[in-house]
Amino acid sequence: MDLDHGEISLRRQCELLGVNRSGLYYQPCGESPESLKLMRLIDEEYTERPFYGSRKMMRWLWDQGYQVGRHRVRRLMQLMGLEAIYPKPKLSQPGPGHKIYPYLLKGVAITRVNQVWSTDITYIRMAEGFVYLVAVMDWFSRFVLSWALSLTMEADFCLEALDRALRRGRPEVFNSDQGSQFTSDKFTGILARRGVAISMDGRGRCLDNIFIERLWRSLKYEEVYLRDYDRVPDAHTGIAKWFRFYNHQRSHQSLDYKTPAAVFRAGRT
Repeated sequence: MDLDHGEISLRRQCELLGVNRSGLYYQPCGESPESLKLMRLIDEEYTERPFYGSRKMMRWLWDQGYQVGRHRVRRLMQLMGLEAIYPKPKLSQPGPGHKIYPYLLKGVAITRVNQVWSTDITYIRMAEGFVYLVAVMDWFSRFVLSWALSLTMEADFCLEALDRALRRGRPEVFNSDQGSQFTSDKFTGILARRGVAISMDGRGRCLDNIFIERLWRSLKYEEVYLRDYDRVPDAHTGIAKWFRFYNHQRSHQSLDYKTPAAVFRAGRT
């Protein structure tokens, strides 16, 4: 790929590809082949059983014939951004300089488009490494408003996805987990300046954001696990095609067998 296009800036090329700038310089990560194999197994098992923490995941790996220690499993799960779903003590301890907002959606009926948006990050495996994917979704219609890929868990790609989503409209409430990308002053500041109420899940409670968790499950079973992307642009192409299918062709029983795009468009008129 020629990165130094004479007419399109590198920044604009990244915008067109939907990837963070570092994604264009993708190289296989520094993890060993054995660790990458373990990460593939962990990702698949976690997608099936998101309540598994490092201890249960270690036991499951032992059953598959991989004698690995809990410290290694915990490190790999942290690298992948995985956390078991269960209540934990001191759920609302913010990181240094980061404000944690309360969860605003308990018992709230979701009845209209742009009432609630949510976001999350997931791990996407590559043939010889991995990238991260963030998406922003409208809860009522299940429409994926925007998404972006990155080599790192830094906040830039989340800010890019948020900016693209806000070009489509403005939610009343924006829900996320307590990850540093979403609790950063830059991220929350954008929402606050637009008058959006900020809601955050309890730590270790991804079921508070259940719609986007279901999205990840479908994406991985129907697209990611069927392919081994060699390059970030390959991953972008495959994921973009699947999101187009999901938004514009895949009907949902909960939406009276309409597509997310049809419900989102109707709700804005």
